[in-house]
Amino acid sequence: MFPYFATEEPSVLAKLTSKNQITLPKAVIADFPDSLYFDVTKENGRIVLTPVRVTRADSVRAKLSELGITEADMAGAVAWARRPRESS
Repeated sequence: MFPYFATEEPSVLAKLTSKNQITLPKAVIADFPDSLYFDVTKENGRIVLTPVRVTRADSVRAKLSELGITEADMAGAVAWARRPRESS
């Protein structure tokens, strides 16, 4: 084991490009064939990638957040849509 690696897994070098991009080696992602997105966190001086599954609900939540629409806004809209209507 190399003293600068925390595990005995063989390591693969990945280069950061000028556009802050890294290509993940096939040997590393082989165990995650259906993962297109990764949650990126910083832990103890390391970059940690965790595979995530993005659903339509996640993309809708992200868009609502981007637009500044809160849960309270949504609750108000639902209450408005469900209100009793006056007969014409």
